Amino acid sequence: MRDAAMGAKATPVLRFAPSPNGFLHLGHAYSALLNASLARRLGGRFLLRIEDIDPTRCRPAFEEAIYEDLAWLGLTWEEPVRRQSQHMDDYGAALAKLREMGLLYPCFASRQEIRAAVAERERAEGRPWPRDPDGAPLYPGLARQLPAQEIARRLASGEPHALRLDMTAALQRVGAAGRELSFVAFDPDGSERRVVANPARWGDVVLARKEVPTSYHLSVVVDDALQGVTHVVRGQDLAAATDVHRLLQALLDLPVPRYHHHPLIADETGLKLAKSRGSPALRDLRAAGIGADEIRRRLGFPA
Repeated sequence: MRDAAMGAKATPVLRFAPSPNGFLHLGHAYSALLNASLARRLGGRFLLRIEDIDPTRCRPAFEEAIYEDLAWLGLTWEEPVRRQSQHMDDYGAALAKLREMGLLYPCFASRQEIRAAVAERERAEGRPWPRDPDGAPLYPGLARQLPAQEIARRLASGEPHALRLDMTAALQRVGAAGRELSFVAFDPDGSERRVVANPARWGDVVLARKEVPTSYHLSVVVDDALQGVTHVVRGQDLAAATDVHRLLQALLDLPVPRYHHHPLIADETGLKLAKSRGSPALRDLRAAGIGADEIRRRLGFPA
């Protein structure tokens, strides 16, 4: 295992990586401020990355708002900013390596077809179908039932499909190589502990989608490696995803950052702030007359 933060002369590199699919809220502000604060404390670099691989949800106006909101908070970052939509070739190269290993297979099923297959198996087996850490049913292996000739025909016809990672084969390959699937979790106070990853609980994850030739899991792992990120600081809601990221790092022989998954900012009802729930945006707070210094103090980052 190559730990990205173990080199004696390695400069710590941290990043804040929002998706421009909505306006930033207090939860994003906390994560950005924490990354910048830790970068200063460690004597390292602070990067901003725009994770805009989803063309149906990401908008230029949201991206511009990210720059405005972060600058309003008093943050600065290195230029140029990496925008994922401009680096599809990097993700394609990673997919090609996994394909050469025989670890990818095409999946033609729609979400509706997958849900129907899961419901049928639950009825047949009389028990709930296993779920991944996000609560979605594990992929029931529909593509595995297709004859090789049919798969070749459908691919030749250009039928849309996703690419899934064969989790069983991937874990066998890592195990045969004697690689340890673990990572270092750190706290801002300096304490560390080693965590064993459990990617099997995700099943055969999607690494490239029908409409997008990559995925969050693949893109973030490739980006962190190419940008030399040594410390990944993100919300607790992404903690379980580290299992998949650690597996991809092992398969692609990439360095392993340290990880810290911080608590999420909640609203008055106790639910986490989220764009999808219409949580108040930073620009709304600014329009209401709340200053950046007040936001920083509220989040524990005094000016």
